[in-house]
Amino acid sequence: MKLTVPSPHLALTKRRLCLSLLLVLLTLGAGTTRADDSQLNRDTYQHLEIFSNVLVLLQQHYVDQVDTEEIITGAINGMLNSLDPHSSYMSPEDFSELQEETQGSFNGIGIEITVRDNVLTVVAPIEGTPAEKKGLQAGDQIIRVNGVLTKNMSLMDVVKSLRGEIHTEVTLTIYREKWKEMREITLKRDIIPLHSVKSLVLEPGILYTRITSFQAATTRDFRKALRAGAKENPINGLVLDLRNNPGGLFDQAVKIADIFLDNGIIVSTKGRDGREQMVFEAHNGGSRNDFPMVVLVNGGSASGSEIVAGALQDNKRAIILGTTTFGKGSVQTVLPMPGGAGIRLTTARYYTPSGTSIQATGIQPDIEAPLTRVTQKENKDIAIPLVREKDLPGHFTNSSKGKPQAEKESLETIDDIKQKQQEIAKKLKKDSQLRTALIILKSLEIVGDKMEAPIK
Repeated sequence: MKLTVPSPHLALTKRRLCLSLLLVLLTLGAGTTRADDSQLNRDTYQHLEIFSNVLVLLQQHYVDQVDTEEIITGAINGMLNSLDPHSSYMSPEDFSELQEETQGSFNGIGIEITVRDNVLTVVAPIEGTPAEKKGLQAGDQIIRVNGVLTKNMSLMDVVKSLRGEIHTEVTLTIYREKWKEMREITLKRDIIPLHSVKSLVLEPGILYTRITSFQAATTRDFRKALRAGAKENPINGLVLDLRNNPGGLFDQAVKIADIFLDNGIIVSTKGRDGREQMVFEAHNGGSRNDFPMVVLVNGGSASGSEIVAGALQDNKRAIILGTTTFGKGSVQTVLPMPGGAGIRLTTARYYTPSGTSIQATGIQPDIEAPLTRVTQKENKDIAIPLVREKDLPGHFTNSSKGKPQAEKESLETIDDIKQKQQEIAKKLKKDSQLRTALIILKSLEIVGDKMEAPIK
């Protein structure tokens, strides 16, 4: 075997060129350095020279011709992936997709993923998406995507493989703790809409509102839901459902918590050497939303939903019910780069108002209530709301003078009322945590009425 040795002068020239390029990039990214960092700089330059030497050797001796841009991109990915599961490099296409995610919709299967213990793990499926419909759960480990081991893929590569044209299929090999062996699940990609707020009046005065993720319009849509819920009856209690909410935009989570707090700390962040150190406080303004609240959480509640739950819990504003949350206590900042690319970098840890970091520990609920499956026998014991006389449009009210008085006809038909009540009954039947939350709010309402009643 004959090994061709490159000209020392040529290799040296290429090495110097690569080193010069890397030093320019480093200078652009790092800015002005301090004099006491000179030793660190010398070490950095030495390591960069090793990198440039390896690059030249690859260009000269690798069995196939190498794509320099691809190799450098791979090196950047490796560098960021070695830091933590949430830091990553985004190509211009990836960066553009990230912006779309927070604004409108995207094509995919609808799951939030992360790397936990070096294994690709589902944080939460998004409600109403192919992932949720196929039964994927928080904590599921994705071993393969279309037969390719995820262990050898970057997080962004996995995201790319999960997305694609609508109605095309992707097969995931899933491991779940309860299962004896891995299973293959095939999902059909679809448009994943980002309507993050859904609401439903459970009973007159008690509103159920679910936030599936924190997107650009979440706060606006949430306020609309509160106004709509208060149209017929003042809100006397709220169930805020943050289960399987994987997070999203940091500022939106802060604003949602601010709706229910008049003062106090919502969340604080701390970066390295005191950088990224910020305290977000509640503002006293707008309508008072001081009604009782129960917040539902589970192992799929992560990041932004943990910020909201932690703020309301520490400020004694709501009862947190469910199971321990995911435990993602870090903040990622997206830094744009020349050419449309970007870097998602973990820049700080966040802390609840009490100063607690929930990283890897999560929010502990005030009331531990695992979601239990309801048997057929239990179904019979659950009271189902029925349409009564007072619910009918145009019914007569009870007049103290004994004269029948017709109310203004409701816009809703009897069928509309029945359909809503059936929807509520179905939801309560299969959701033990929601039933518990409703019982708590009704109990608080009864106690509140008795406390306010005059003593005779």
